[in-house]
Order: sequence, then structure tokens, then C-alpha cells
Amino acid sequence: MAHNTTPSHSNPEVEDKVLLVDDNTTNLQLLHETLDGLGYKLLIAKNGQTALAIAQKAGPSLILLDIMMPEMDGYEVCRRLKTDKNTAHIPVIFITALADDEDEAKGLGLGAVDYITKPINPELVRARVHNHLELKRHQDQLENLVAERTRRLALTRAVTIESLATLAEYRDPETGGHIKRTQNYVKALAVHLKDHQRFRSALNDAVIELLYQSAPLHDLGKVGVRDDVLLKPGRLTEEEFEEMKKHTIYGEEALRITEQKLGGDSFLHYAREIAYTHQEKWDGSGYPQGLKGDAIPAPGRLMALADVYDALISKRVYKPPFPHEKAVEIIVEGKGKHFDPDIVDAFLELEDTFRNIALTFADYDEERQMLGGASGTQPGKDRLIENILLVEDNEINLEIMHSQLTSLNYNVDTAINGKDALEKFRNGKYDLVLTDIEMPEMNGYDLAAEIRRLEQDAQPPIPILAITASEFDLNEERAKSLGFTDYMLKPLDLELLKSKYLTSLG
Repeated sequence: MAHNTTPSHSNPEVEDKVLLVDDNTTNLQLLHETLDGLGYKLLIAKNGQTALAIAQKAGPSLILLDIMMPEMDGYEVCRRLKTDKNTAHIPVIFITALADDEDEAKGLGLGAVDYITKPINPELVRARVHNHLELKRHQDQLENLVAERTRRLALTRAVTIESLATLAEYRDPETGGHIKRTQNYVKALAVHLKDHQRFRSALNDAVIELLYQSAPLHDLGKVGVRDDVLLKPGRLTEEEFEEMKKHTIYGEEALRITEQKLGGDSFLHYAREIAYTHQEKWDGSGYPQGLKGDAIPAPGRLMALADVYDALISKRVYKPPFPHEKAVEIIVEGKGKHFDPDIVDAFLELEDTFRNIALTFADYDEERQMLGGASGTQPGKDRLIENILLVEDNEINLEIMHSQLTSLNYNVDTAINGKDALEKFRNGKYDLVLTDIEMPEMNGYDLAAEIRRLEQDAQPPIPILAITASEFDLNEERAKSLGFTDYMLKPLDLELLKSKYLTSLG
């Protein structure tokens, strides 16, 4: 019989996978004959458990699912598919002898996109499969367009932050490491407090990411402070201090204007809030508004502690760095006066995280010594990361990333595929694994799964970062569900790499 229905894809190199699920061999054979030769890759499952396993591993474009099967019926298979974030997007067409409206409503209610009744009409099956694959392709294209627009907005945001933060850094050369450290302190505190009763309404994962992105702009207003005040190597006079205090107002004004021009971008809202309120104090004795207690926005309260801790442990022209223990003592003395008491309590539970962040982004050997770290460390090197396993099948990319990492004196072993990497992992000891996703012999997904199996619930698990060229391939939620700690885009951003590593430890 001639098959007039064309496959749903226009690119001959793309092969849609269609999973056929039925416990009856005759029915499976008929479905296979109906769709064979149309350019689809046909996958077969004779029971629900096998269907779920194939859906997880192969990621089919469409599933044709029988309802009446032993052990696990089609309804239960569909329910499990739709409640798993890795398979929920796969369209399901039920194939059944049940023609009752109630049965159809039940299936559609579980998330199925269509019904085909038995005995099947081959032309109808081909048409339905073609149409739903076309629909899915259009939906995927739309999602990709949205993702690309989101990526471009994120890039614009990142460039804006970097440009503004760099402007502040040019005026005050001591802010470089300070920006990275305070950014990570604030995120650590926010993550710790997001489920706290007092902070639950102000903090969630999306807000925390915006705080992390906007925190580098907290001292932007210093660009408006006179050089003789900003760069003075000694104690400021009362008049000079009044001038310095204006940096909160300058920062708020600059960010408000920028926010208006960019159409009210939410990350600039948080940046403005932090810039304006991070010098306020819990007891109302801060500036510029003299806000008290919860009248101070949560982002400002978080940055207030982060900013003071970093000032204490940092070397400045007018003072040496304080030991971590002394900084903690001063923070505790400010509980209920300078700082929100609950934020101080969170800080005390995160002491090791704060110390690790400070060591990672320390500017001077003297600071590392006072924090309990080794001196003579190469600039930018994180003492917590010594040995890295780098997995990449593209030789050029492998060489570039290897050069980046070894330039910071990390010990880097390389592997060209997952199988090679797994062998090295078994015989070595690594602090971090960086792996590409699509590789021959064993891909990054399977490598991560094997490493997690070998670890046997070791605590803490070794951080595994997936590296990919596109956010279309992976996002943070999907990365974590597949066994990765997080993911990064190529080319590698070494500062972001260290931040993600620290987050995995926190």
C-alpha cells in the first residue's frame, strides 16, 4: 500500500522517534507496518515499565500507547509520564478498543493529546502521527524562540551589570574581589533563609538569582564621589564621610534612570534597592533614610552584613585584614543593632561557606593567611579545587579549556569520551568533573549517572558540571535531575565556575 502521508520533519537529517506501546504482538506489528518507511525511528515496548524506561533514555517525539495492558495500564503509564519533568513534554496518543466518552475524557484529563480506536485505520494513524509531530515541532520552535529571546535578555542584563560594575571598579581599584565576594555571600545567605518564616515572602529561587546578578552594583554610586574622598588612604573627616555617604543616593539615582530606560527590568529594581539601602542599620542609625527593622528591604539587610564582613576581612590602604574569627565577633556584636538578628544567625551557620568564598576570591596573600589559607596561591586559584577531570570529545575545545584551567595551576586530567573519563575517575581522585554532553561511546548523561552510582551516596558528592554550547540542550533544573550539580555554557567563565563550585559545597 502506498503511504501518502509524509513524515513530520523537513530536515532529512532529523529522525523523529515514535514509541509504540502494546502488550499484543499482533497490534505492535500492525502499528510498525503502518509507520515503517516514513522516516521515523520506531521504538517498541510491550509493557508499561519498559515504556517508561525507553521514554527516559531515548526521549521519543511521540508515544502511541495502548490502554488495556497487564500490571500497568496505559492510564498509569501516561500519569507517570506527565508527572515526570523529563517526559511530561512528550505527546501521548492512546490506542484503545474503549470508545466510551468517559474513557476518552479520562485519558485526555491525564494529558493525552488524542485517541485512536481499534481496529486501527492505517491512513488515520499516519495522519494523526504526522499532525501531532508537526504540532510538536512548531511548539518546540516557539519554545526555542522564547528561550533564545530569554538568553539574549540575560546577555543584555549581564553586559549591563558588567559595564556598570566595571565603571565602579575603575574609580575604586579595591572593589574587584569585593564585588565577587559580596555577590556570593548574599546568595549564600538568601538560599539559607528562603524557607525562613520571615523571609519566605521576599525570597524564592528566581529572586535569589536576581539578587546574585544585581549585587555587584551595590557600590555603583561611588563613581559620583570625589576622588580626594574615595581614594583617601586614611580616616575620613566628618565632612568627607558625609560626602562618602552620598554614594547610596548616587547609586539609586543612576540605577533608577537605567531601569526606566530599560523598561523596568526586575534585576535593576533589586540592584537599586540594594544600592540605596545596604548602609541602613537594624536599629535605625544607618543612612541615607534612617530606616529601621523590617522597613529595610530584605536585599539591603542581606548586603549590609555581607558588605561589613568583607570590609573586615579585606586588606585596605588604611588597615590590615582582620582574622575571620575577629570579623565574626564584630558581626555578632552588631546583632540587633547593625544587623537583622535572623541574618546574623544564618551567617553563623554559614561561617565555613563565608570563609571559603573569601579564600576563593581573596586579593592578597595576607588576607589568605588571616583566613587560615595558604599563602603564595596563584591569583584566582581556589585552594578547594586542586584536581579536575575535563571531558570533551572536540580536540580544539579540549585544548582551549585545558589551557584555561592549567593557567590557574589546577591539576587537569583530560578524557575524550565518557568511557575514557569513567576509567580515569575510577583510578583517580578529583575535586570537580567538567563534562561535555554529546560524546561518542558514552555521553555526559550516562557518565554522570555512572559516577553517582560509583559514589554510593558519598557525602558530599563530587560536583559534576555539564558544559554545553546552548541553553537549549540543558537548563539548571534538568541538569540537576540528571545527576549533574549544575551546568555551564561554553566558553568557560572561570569566575562563574568557581562560584558554581562554591555553591555546590554550600
